[in-house]
Amino acid sequence: MLKRSPGIVLLCLCAAAQVRAQSGSAPPAVAPGGDMQGVIERLDRLEKQNLELLSEIQELRRQLSPGQRVPARLAADQSFPASDAAPAVPDAAAPSESNAPTAAERLAVQESRTDELSQSKVGTLQRMPVWLTGMVLFNAFHNGGFGGTAQYPVSAQLADSPASTGASFRQTVIGLRFDGPDLPGGGKASGSAYFDFWGGTSAPGNNLFRIRTATIDLKWKNTTITAGQDKPIVSPREPTSLAQVGLAPLAGAGNLWDWQPQLRVEQRFFFGQNAGTASNPGGDSTQTGMSLQAGAYETSEVYPSTAPIALSGTLERQRPAWEGRLLFYHGSEKKRAEVAPGIHFSDSHVAGQSVQSRLATLDWLIKPMDWIAFSGAIFHGTDAAGLGGLRQGFSILSTGNVIPVHGTGGWSQLALFPANRVSIHLFGGEEADRASDLVTGGIRSNFVYAGNVVYKLAPNVLAAMEVSQTRTDYISSGLRLNNHYDLAFAYLF
Repeated sequence: MLKRSPGIVLLCLCAAAQVRAQSGSAPPAVAPGGDMQGVIERLDRLEKQNLELLSEIQELRRQLSPGQRVPARLAADQSFPASDAAPAVPDAAAPSESNAPTAAERLAVQESRTDELSQSKVGTLQRMPVWLTGMVLFNAFHNGGFGGTAQYPVSAQLADSPASTGASFRQTVIGLRFDGPDLPGGGKASGSAYFDFWGGTSAPGNNLFRIRTATIDLKWKNTTITAGQDKPIVSPREPTSLAQVGLAPLAGAGNLWDWQPQLRVEQRFFFGQNAGTASNPGGDSTQTGMSLQAGAYETSEVYPSTAPIALSGTLERQRPAWEGRLLFYHGSEKKRAEVAPGIHFSDSHVAGQSVQSRLATLDWLIKPMDWIAFSGAIFHGTDAAGLGGLRQGFSILSTGNVIPVHGTGGWSQLALFPANRVSIHLFGGEEADRASDLVTGGIRSNFVYAGNVVYKLAPNVLAAMEVSQTRTDYISSGLRLNNHYDLAFAYLF
């Protein structure tokens, strides 16, 4: 209620007395305080009317403003987010019950919305949400004389051939993501599956639909159990490229990438979290912790091309491998440092003999600012072919003995983000195998370096240009070079 000033009350009394004097009528015989009480009651009514009028004016202004917000009663409906609701108005300006929608009207609106959703939704038999995702990817490419017929050759070919130019949609990726039911102990099930058309050959009409990666994740607060087909546990990172998608970038040049079936367990440990500083309490949240991953990975055993054909039937094409990786991290989304050592153990069986595959790995991410990031991975050991290295993990000598090939490899990438729409990626990788373990025709080293620029034409439309060179050094034939150029357009969905 508004405050009443004694001067206003006295002025009202004088005005009332003057009106009575001019009319010539005598004042009624009332108690001295009677006129005062009547004036106070009139002022109370005027104050209530003023409040109602002020509320109506505010409501009209809100409705006539260009940025009209959703009324509060509509925001209660699920069609409008709560952030769009108008702030609550005083009780005096609240809409009357007669203006509220009736139960029949609300039911009619709900039935109409249900019919609309039933016509447009994508449903599943188990009534769990599924999202369609992926990208339609177009590549126009050119290879030099030692590129062979591949769209993006992993290594420079030994023999010279005519340069090749072409275009393709084979690297288009289609994916499904799902969130499943709750699990006992507060867990949640989720997963994904991604496919492309890289199978078959490059001939039009012979591009086969194939599985790239797929995972089923059973996740709790600190523990995740994953069954799926993915990169090796010890090699989760890779460079950024729209030119080489059908195979992982730098395949055969330091990136252990084979997408293979696996089962792994991750245990997370949190050492602390800082939400900000005293001068910036709302700053970026900083976390410190580590995660331990361990599991079984199915290797893809490939026979070396120089081995005797008579022994090809003795090779076990798949073998279980045991892998572990320990990740340490500190930082936030904008500034972050990660480092993770790993180990790999498996055996290849061929010609009645066992060949040990033993690898030590290390991968990292260093992001000192939000516009720059440095990442990479290295490995050292024997028989890396089963994880996506060069296909010469072991050699069969003329005596019939099988020996593992010792090798060292790795890759690194410098990513720059100078503007919201532009990113630049400079990367390179190499695998170098010990020459004394190789036979004639083997590859001593395979080195690839590349650079690309990705520009966002729209939030989900990308254009990219990439240039790369592959330098392959053969034991008996020397160095071969291949230059590759790629122009890509991607539509993300």
